[in-house]
Amino acid sequence: MIINWKNNFEEGKELVLATSSLSGNPNANVVISLGFFDDKLLIADCLMKTTIDNLESNPKISIVSGIYKINGAVEIFSSGKYFDICVKRSAKISSDKVKNAILVDIKNVFDLYKAKIID
Repeated sequence: MIINWKNNFEEGKELVLATSSLSGNPNANVVISLGFFDDKLLIADCLMKTTIDNLESNPKISIVSGIYKINGAVEIFSSGKYFDICVKRSAKISSDKVKNAILVDIKNVFDLYKAKIID
């Protein structure tokens, strides 16, 4: 049975999200996926000040789930379509208020077990 890498990043999955400031200071968080929209991954920011600070100065991101790592670039929304989706979906899993929607444009997918880019 072939498992699609997207299954590891679908709504409700725990993900490890890694960022870096422009000066190279790393930061990582465990977040919950809100699923895919317009072929991009959506994550809600409720309590991620350092992450948002890093992404505003350096929009590159890596996210790990299972044996897969995705690399991409983000857009941050404090209102609009993606923000509204975050508010609605986050209400199911957290009582914290959504501050931003993080939309990840996936540049590549890396299989950590095979040590190669697969998509």
